[in-house]
Amino acid sequence: MNEKGSVNAVPNFGGPGRGGGPGRIYMQPKPKIRDARGTLKRIVGYLMKSRVVMCFAALCAVLSTVITIAGTRLNGYIVDTFIADKNVRMLAAVCLCMAGMYIISVIAVYVQNVIMIRVAQDTSKTLRRDLYNRILRLPLKYFDTNSSGDIMSRLVNDVDNINTAMAQTVVQLITNIVSVTGMLIAMLLLSPVLTLVTLVTTPSVFFMTKFMAKKAQPFFVSQQRELGKLNGHVEEMVSGQKVLRMFGREKRVTEEFDAINRRYASNAIKAQCVSSVIGPISNMINNIGYLIVAVLGGICVIRGFGGITVGVVFSFLLYMKNFTNPINQILQLANTLQLAIASAERVFEAIDEKPETDADGAAETVNLGGDIQLNNIDFYYVEGKPVLHNATITASPGQTIAIVGPTGAGKTTIISLLTGFYDPGGGEILLDGVSSAKISRKALRRSISLVLQDTFLFSDTIRENIRYGRIDASNLDVEQAARRAHAHEFIMQLPKGYDTILADNGQNLSQGQRQLLNISRAVISQAAVLILDEATSSVDTRTEVVIQEALLELMRGKTSFVIAHRLSTIKNADKIVVIDGGRVIEQGTHSELLSADGFYAKMYASQFGNAGIAID
Repeated sequence: MNEKGSVNAVPNFGGPGRGGGPGRIYMQPKPKIRDARGTLKRIVGYLMKSRVVMCFAALCAVLSTVITIAGTRLNGYIVDTFIADKNVRMLAAVCLCMAGMYIISVIAVYVQNVIMIRVAQDTSKTLRRDLYNRILRLPLKYFDTNSSGDIMSRLVNDVDNINTAMAQTVVQLITNIVSVTGMLIAMLLLSPVLTLVTLVTTPSVFFMTKFMAKKAQPFFVSQQRELGKLNGHVEEMVSGQKVLRMFGREKRVTEEFDAINRRYASNAIKAQCVSSVIGPISNMINNIGYLIVAVLGGICVIRGFGGITVGVVFSFLLYMKNFTNPINQILQLANTLQLAIASAERVFEAIDEKPETDADGAAETVNLGGDIQLNNIDFYYVEGKPVLHNATITASPGQTIAIVGPTGAGKTTIISLLTGFYDPGGGEILLDGVSSAKISRKALRRSISLVLQDTFLFSDTIRENIRYGRIDASNLDVEQAARRAHAHEFIMQLPKGYDTILADNGQNLSQGQRQLLNISRAVISQAAVLILDEATSSVDTRTEVVIQEALLELMRGKTSFVIAHRLSTIKNADKIVVIDGGRVIEQGTHSELLSADGFYAKMYASQFGNAGIAID
């Protein structure tokens, strides 16, 4: 097994041609919603933060429903009284009154919709913030098993699905529930017999919808899973354009994209087709109900049963329509609701991940002197497959410790443990005699500067990218750090100097310039411990000289750990630690290790002589 996790697990300690850990394992969620009720309950919990304004929206729904009930009954009254008596004046007066009522109803519905749109957006904003904050606190092993595209899909697509459901579903649920309740009461008061007929047809619609929704559930979950994979694939292909074009992999990645795209489309079609059956079947059952009520009502009018008149039947049919339509709408919302629940479960799954935590009482501030001890360290990425075995390394303040060894030996893992990206499985790390477990990760990382082979620059100004190393640094501090890192000269040649905006990881700069900015960031952090991961391996010889000068300036007075591949760069290290197979097999100075004629001597000869041991 290789020594490190995915690129996302540790900020790419491994470079081109280097080894790297277990790799990313894509976790596939089961194609069904595991806890629909619990997920829905949690969404409601978020909505309840806006319960005051939601109550006002409910009052607007009640007002609109009352107006609809009153208007419907007035329609029947008009048929029985004013039309039968040919009273045009009263007919016009009542119609004007009804028009005013309906205008008020429209205003109430508009206010309700505006309120619920705001509630939906606020709830989505809170969900997105909670998920984003959790992602920032997740241990790096989470990124070993989840693609960045899938994480982005949860943060964007899944939250958007929830927002759509809340903006549409919640509004309609409130309106329709109030409407159904009001219409049922009105129908009972108008004619209990005809109401009984209506209630006989309603359960069949409910059970049919429940059955179809259950059938559609797995397809909605699979749809979101495939969408996450699709996003991951696209993100990876966009990031790796140079590599895939260099090796002519366009056809292969297109085939992979088409396969994922087909699976996504197939699941979406199945989910939509199954759920779309609900509407037509519901309408058919309801139309049969209308027919039965019309026939029975007509018979009652003809025979004079129960005081039922033409106006009563007319009003009842309108009530029935206003009763069954909201039920149909609620049932048809199963489509949106299923997708929202599937998305919400993915969001809550990430929110529920255990965050990176510190031990109780861990120190929030630390002033390291640079005395570092790794005592009998064991570590494994996968249970039962150790990466480090009983590794012991010590560094005194101001010393430079070089770590060398073949690919997969465990070099990067040691760096990951020093920076608190992972916890040791055995043994302990002491910093100035204090266990790293008793120091908060934030305090630990503030005391360590990291200069990696692969730099990362944010979409911001050069000034802010350097200031990333110490947020309270002044503009003068930024410039002094850049001068010490030999970056000031090229920065001033840029169109806007320190205010030049970088984008796409600073692709408009050379690799050497990006590395000098990375070193500037490490300089300004003023950390007592420095970790260098072959910071010059990706640049030309001339640029390497400049970077080496900057690194020597940066290392002055600091305890430094250097992962080295070109052994000529670490000959002057105070101590060279040789690792193979996760074990420390040799330690000493360059001359001592050459004299011992052991593993290091053979590695050195493989670069400068004829020995056959290949190193990374």
